[in-house]
Amino acid sequence: MSTVTPLSWLWEWPHWVPTLLPGLGVALLLTVISCGIGYPLGFLLALMTEARSKPLKWTALVLVEVGRGIPILVLLFVVYQGLPSVGILFDALPSACIAFVWSAAAYSAEMIRVSIGTVPRGQSDASYALSMSRFDTYRYIVLPQAARISIPPLVSLTITMFHATSLASVITVSELMHIAYQQGAIYFNYMTVFTAAAVIYLVITVPAAIFADRLSKRLGGVTSVRQTAFRRRRTPAPIVTGI
Repeated sequence: MSTVTPLSWLWEWPHWVPTLLPGLGVALLLTVISCGIGYPLGFLLALMTEARSKPLKWTALVLVEVGRGIPILVLLFVVYQGLPSVGILFDALPSACIAFVWSAAAYSAEMIRVSIGTVPRGQSDASYALSMSRFDTYRYIVLPQAARISIPPLVSLTITMFHATSLASVITVSELMHIAYQQGAIYFNYMTVFTAAAVIYLVITVPAAIFADRLSKRLGGVTSVRQTAFRRRRTPAPIVTGI
């Protein structure tokens, strides 16, 4: 690499992109595993929270609240450094997968549960009046509508999980930030390397965020904060006529 000057990072950061790409592959792999396994588990937990069996319901509630209440960073340390003290040992990558899957399952379960709750109760009552079973009611009436509502926030959660993969560097997973920190330490060129890492994150997340906004609009979901901020000045304030 060339000699570092105060402003050299402005034009030297592209040289580091090929070095960081293997870390991007690991970050994407973590995202796919955490969401690909976590979302089906979240769907199962959401159904369990609606179960009539109290043990089943409370088991799901505990798993969801613990997964949402503990930061992913703490989960990473618990799995990677805490479990070995009780005789359970995982390598760095499997430990990260376990922590991210649990977190993704917990957050997605709450999103799916809320989506199910937004389906009007009258539709379920009408299906029961037509002698439909509880299973058929969920299969043909409740779940299709809940899926339409839950897809946009789940896409946004996927972007968040991709961001969170950078935390796996603390347990030596060779993802994007771990490689960036190593290269910065070797060449003492943190600004340039971290700029390259930031650009890689932007290239992935900005198009994904735009896709999430358009998907939310198409499915009739809630628009994101970023989209609302852009449109706030162009939207006239509502006229309050009375209460």
